[in-house]
Amino acid sequence: MIDILYIHTPPAVDRASVGPPGFFADVNLDQIIDAVTQGRETYDLKPDFRTPLRSLEEIRYRHETMRDLEDPGLFQGIKAFSGQLGRVRGHLRQLDQFHESLQKDRWFLEAVKLYADAAAELRVVLADARLGSMALTRFRTYLDGYLDSGAFQAMRSEVEAISDQLGQVRYTLLIDAACVTVQRSDQEQDFGQRVLDIFAKFKQGEVKTYLVDFHKQVQLNGVESRILDRVALLYPETFTALADFRAQHADFIDPSIHKFERDIQFFLAYLEFLAPMKQAGLPFCLPTLSNRDRSVHCLDGFDLALARKLVAQGSPIVCNDFHLDPEERVLVVTGPNQGGKTTFARSVAQWHYLASLGCPVPGREARLFLVDRIFTHFEKEEATTNLRGKLQDELIRIQEILHQATGDSLIVINEMFASTVWQDATMMALAVLDRILDLGATCVWVTFLEELAGQGGRTVSLVSVIEPGDQVARTFKIRRQPADGFAYAQAIAEKHGLTYGQLKERI
Repeated sequence: MIDILYIHTPPAVDRASVGPPGFFADVNLDQIIDAVTQGRETYDLKPDFRTPLRSLEEIRYRHETMRDLEDPGLFQGIKAFSGQLGRVRGHLRQLDQFHESLQKDRWFLEAVKLYADAAAELRVVLADARLGSMALTRFRTYLDGYLDSGAFQAMRSEVEAISDQLGQVRYTLLIDAACVTVQRSDQEQDFGQRVLDIFAKFKQGEVKTYLVDFHKQVQLNGVESRILDRVALLYPETFTALADFRAQHADFIDPSIHKFERDIQFFLAYLEFLAPMKQAGLPFCLPTLSNRDRSVHCLDGFDLALARKLVAQGSPIVCNDFHLDPEERVLVVTGPNQGGKTTFARSVAQWHYLASLGCPVPGREARLFLVDRIFTHFEKEEATTNLRGKLQDELIRIQEILHQATGDSLIVINEMFASTVWQDATMMALAVLDRILDLGATCVWVTFLEELAGQGGRTVSLVSVIEPGDQVARTFKIRRQPADGFAYAQAIAEKHGLTYGQLKERI
């Protein structure tokens, strides 16, 4: 069976038990995946977006398909095919609501016709596309063979033959009080059409129509059902062929085509999610990934969850660059509150995770490391159920992370040890930093402890900068530079009403 999500055997997982990873909520990936899969709940896509790839080969396999689908004609053609398959499934679901077997037979025939036409149209779409991906090329080859097979050709011929026979069914109704007589009408003329033809030469412009539409309810009422039974008796060969067709082709949807239509939603859903942001001018790229080279960077990156909201509001988005040289491991981010530090940290986690899915990431260009796991340590409200203080809880949580993390992990820490005095916080933070450096893990650490930023070597200082000459205005830009301390102190003083201007006004 053709698999367009995995080049090799997909992981054996229980899809029903694949919940969101623990770090999702901290970095807003839960919001992103919810938005991506919205409207496609029937496809059960969330387990696919919660299962990162561990192989560069598998990631490149998805990258190829993402590139192919940048072709608008191919994208729209596959999307149209998916819509047609949705109509087919709708027809099949409708069968369970019908009471009359004859009506089920006819509805089933229409479903098969829709399916056959959709597959044939998809063949044209794929034939016209300049495919570069192994996945779509393999599927195109499979589809060609399937459509040319004797079984499919015979099924489609049967659909056309039975449809033609049904098109020749003619009958009349003689209604006398409560009695309805159904008769064949092979030789009857269409007197309504004759009248229209005679008076056509007198027609001048548009005229009012007095035609009355029948109700469009699909379910037959009792009278309609009994009429249909009598019509079937008048044309036994046609309706027998219709019933036999449904019995012989109960499983007419090919398993590989069914799987393709489900799996392609992974790509369609994500690219449709990105479309409004691309239209707003935001850059996206397929990142270069490595599981050896530790030099990473991203140009013009941004928080995808935040960008989605700001684009919808028509607000501007601030992009940031970052890079780590091969020997560097920890990004220490300092600066004023509400300056974009946490947003930047979330962004780094989002880029690495989305890259591990084989998806485009925010940014004009990106080179990332294929991490084995992502861990987050964000400040949480003190829980009354565990009988631990906030500091103790933070220490236990970071200890668990350090026990599980490896040199290939990404750790994102946001404002740890803010609940204790500066001296103790610094001592404990430096101990945690040493442990992370010993592991060799990549880390983004948002902190008010500027001593962490001054460690040098494998530690890099980033600062959320403010507008020149305005110590309050935020730029939301994150720059490589030594921590200055003043911007943060200014923000704290402002928060508590202790700036020179505030004190002067109060005096």
